[in-house]
Amino acid sequence: MKRLVVVSNRIALPNETKPGGLALAMQAALRECGGLWLGWSGQTAERSASELKRMQADSVEYLTFDLSKPDLEDYYAGFANRTLWPLFHFRPSLVDFARACYACYVRVNALIADHLAALLQPDDVVWVHDYHLIPLGALLRERGVRARIGFFLHTPFPPQELLTMLPVHRELFETLAAYDLVGFHTPDYVRAFRDYALNELGAEINEQGVFSVRGGRHSFRVADFPISIDTAAVARAAEQAANQAATRRLQRSLEGRALVIGVDRLDYSKGLPERFKAYGQLLAEHPEHHRRVTLLQIAPTSRGDVPEYQQLRGELERIAGAINGRFAEPDWVPLRYVNKPYHHNSLTGFYRLARVGFVTPLRDGMNLVAKEFVASQDPDDPGVLVLSRFAGAAHELGAALLVNPHDIEGMANSLRAALTMALADRRARWREMMDVLQRQDITAWRRSFLNALAGPGLAL
Repeated sequence: MKRLVVVSNRIALPNETKPGGLALAMQAALRECGGLWLGWSGQTAERSASELKRMQADSVEYLTFDLSKPDLEDYYAGFANRTLWPLFHFRPSLVDFARACYACYVRVNALIADHLAALLQPDDVVWVHDYHLIPLGALLRERGVRARIGFFLHTPFPPQELLTMLPVHRELFETLAAYDLVGFHTPDYVRAFRDYALNELGAEINEQGVFSVRGGRHSFRVADFPISIDTAAVARAAEQAANQAATRRLQRSLEGRALVIGVDRLDYSKGLPERFKAYGQLLAEHPEHHRRVTLLQIAPTSRGDVPEYQQLRGELERIAGAINGRFAEPDWVPLRYVNKPYHHNSLTGFYRLARVGFVTPLRDGMNLVAKEFVASQDPDDPGVLVLSRFAGAAHELGAALLVNPHDIEGMANSLRAALTMALADRRARWREMMDVLQRQDITAWRRSFLNALAGPGLAL
């Protein structure tokens, strides 16, 4: 039996409950296979990765390391989140590149590789996650690791015209050739990588779709593996949450009004200003919806010390204030804007209560909120999903009302269509999307990736 080794920026320890697809999928895979999960502790220390902290739970060993404050600034806040994050989300004007930060990014990955190489066994299967750790596979190969190594990118992957703006693009992205399997969310991202590899890395692709670079010294495969949710668990949680106190309080406060809900981390990729403006346009052009609808936007703050995020929060507060100032009545606040997080079970209850899920990112790798909204619905009286065509989830949830988040008027029209949609249409659209989520759940995602990476012999 092969052992699974997972490497990600952050991990979910046995005594923690972290919502999200990655945490759920990795916990389940490691329980089945046994193995290691290595990642940053979330803590700082005088020196980065000077030692590993260990925790054992059943057949899974959790290994964490600390980062120094300078490395946290240059590796994590710097190259990972001020350079790669905006680049991968199609925001070149926000890319902040410094060679010192890139050097730190590579150095921290090398420290991780030093620890990991000493732990690995020849028949291990290694699964590396996300943009924080792109060069890790190549650094492991340099240390003599011959195990099967896969990489999955949880963000979008932009076209080569954007990637080539990065001064170190070839040096960085050529390291992906060290993996045996590189996974993306959608066929669009696979095509973008294929074009980049052919035109910038001089890659060759054989008839079986196997990539090779550097004269064929290493070959690898590339495929799409759309991440998903634990569909059955979300549906159960939503049904139970419908009777919980938080859901009942929200329902009472609506006084029979239709609820439109958005749940997003406060980030410039989520299209929140455009979403607020579309809602404001709906109210301006269709006064029949006054006092009959409420938008609840939950947007927990993230990276609050970054100027771009501070500016975003200020802009959202101004737009929300303008909408409420123009349309509110003493007994009706049209837009409720909340910056604190809520427990995942509570959110499923809110989704079930909502008539419309308003999920309109400017660009998103997948967007699991869209999938959780669908899974949370009452089959007899489901809500309608309004979804950005630029979210990875749009490839699977074609029965949603797909919108362009740059088109404010179009979003307002789709929001009105969702609010007035007949029950039979709502049921048909929900059923089509729910069928997809029941077939392609989080278990199918992780098994498809690991089967493609490891081949026969990994217990799944």
